[in-house]
Amino acid sequence: MAAKSMLPAISPDGNLSRYLDQIRAFPMLEPGEEYMLAKAWRDKGDVAAAHKLVTSHLRLVAKIAMGYRGYGLPVADLISEGNLGMMHAVKKFEPEKGFRLATYAMWWIKAAIQEYILRSWSLVKIGTTAGQKKLFFNLRRIKGQIQAIDDGDLKPEQITQIATQLDVSEDEVISMNQRMSGNDRSLNVPLSRDTEGGGEWQDWLEDNSPDQETSFAENEEYDARKNLMVDAMQGLNPREQRILTARRLSEPPLTLEDLAAEFNISRERIRQIEVRAFEKLQKAVRDKAVTLKLLPHIDADETA
Repeated sequence: MAAKSMLPAISPDGNLSRYLDQIRAFPMLEPGEEYMLAKAWRDKGDVAAAHKLVTSHLRLVAKIAMGYRGYGLPVADLISEGNLGMMHAVKKFEPEKGFRLATYAMWWIKAAIQEYILRSWSLVKIGTTAGQKKLFFNLRRIKGQIQAIDDGDLKPEQITQIATQLDVSEDEVISMNQRMSGNDRSLNVPLSRDTEGGGEWQDWLEDNSPDQETSFAENEEYDARKNLMVDAMQGLNPREQRILTARRLSEPPLTLEDLAAEFNISRERIRQIEVRAFEKLQKAVRDKAVTLKLLPHIDADETA
């Protein structure tokens, strides 16, 4: 919406009082005027009408944003995100529904601010489900009600009370409280302030993932094992291939009864064919590996 560039903004020095004075200059709208402006925007794309709808509700955005100051984020950013939600509400508003724009817009404003908070709080990246979001945005309020806002770890009875009230598990309450009570720490912080050149915290992080050389060697060995077995399987007759594949290479494997019914022979005969086919496969793999001098450290029994 073009109105975005014409909205007042909090200055870089964070002068909130000046911004609040600016937005008070925009008059509130009477129901009839609001209705006509909304229709002008929706039916004719009247940008001036949309701008007036937005600016007349900037005080509502600021009031809602103030309610989220406890999350440690700049008020200017909260208000800016709320203003984006307000503009989105104006785009979607349908005046014929019979309710005021403020009633409709408050949900878009809250949603925009909450999404911004979730994106910004690195400690609460897990807050993606509806239950986790509800816990995240209500935990501080309930802790205030039970006079536990300044406590670190919650008492067992407090945990139970919060979990029951928000319909979440006690483990979720404990986990969220720990995340919201902690602080992010930069990995670039020096290990010691007393010595220079002592390294940073990130220097002590271990990378447990395999290096490229190891990964390449493992993949190469896996491909070699697979090719050996595929070639060896070609030396079995169709019935042996079917039984060995069904018994050793399928998940879940077929039972002896299933295969006995399929081939119309006894269970014991199926077992004998399976054992013989596996022995033939082992020998073929071993002989092929020796002939090609390929990965001599591979145990042929293991490969098969």
